Amino acid sequence: MDSEVVSTGFSGSGGYTIICTNGNYKISYCHVSPNFLVSVGDSIVAGQVIGQVGPKYVYDVVGNPYYDFTGRPTNGSTTGCHLHVTIKLDGNAVNPLDYIEV
Repeated sequence: MDSEVVSTGFSGSGGYTIICTNGNYKISYCHVSPNFLVSVGDSIVAGQVIGQVGPKYVYDVVGNPYYDFTGRPTNGSTTGCHLHVTIKLDGNAVNPLDYIEV
């Protein structure tokens, strides 16, 4: 959905995260690439590419407590490249599939 980027950065177990809002909606995209395609304050439109998935390993993140079995630092609490999308309406999580056209 159309929204505004309100946060980009490393966010604990979510790793590198982009957070957008639209009215009472808050959308979080977790475990994305640290090479953000958007910046805080940007207005985005539905369907716009705002980031890329991954990488699994991230370095030079101060205070990152997440590592895999090899000891390499991971992009949050993860075992591989993937994307978490969370949509909240008035602070309550809703099913993202109700909002995403496939």
